[in-house]
Amino acid sequence: MRRSLVSLLCVWAIFAGSPPSSAEELLMVRSSLPFAEAMLALQDAIREHGYQLTRVQRVDIGLTASGFETDKYRVVFFGDPQEVPELAARYPELIPYLPIKVAIFGEDEETLVVTLNPRGFRDFYPEPELGPVFARWEKDLYSIFDRLRRAD
Repeated sequence: MRRSLVSLLCVWAIFAGSPPSSAEELLMVRSSLPFAEAMLALQDAIREHGYQLTRVQRVDIGLTASGFETDKYRVVFFGDPQEVPELAARYPELIPYLPIKVAIFGEDEETLVVTLNPRGFRDFYPEPELGPVFARWEKDLYSIFDRLRRAD
């Protein structure tokens, strides 16, 4: 229970710029893969969808400083190397959400992966040209997450 609470707090901290008001605003998948294998599968799936990894950030340093023993928390940043700068230039208010961020953390023998659902961005950024972008991101994230869910 305590570990799940810590996991949820980590996710909340990662996405605190836009706190979810319902579970529908999050995309989550639980993989039976151990953390290291799930991390590799996630990165492979991201690349296969045409995205480029931009950074993998550890977020467990504060947890270990507080006495928790874990090294299985990361945030994976990725995006289309042409699309991200173009969107940032045209829509600077999107910069906090660029590139796409996915939290991944080990929980016992499984791995949980979570991100904000880009569908929710449509409510805040109703420009017609952004709708297809958010829809594509959502479709790709569902596909990436489905690959993790089915991985053994």
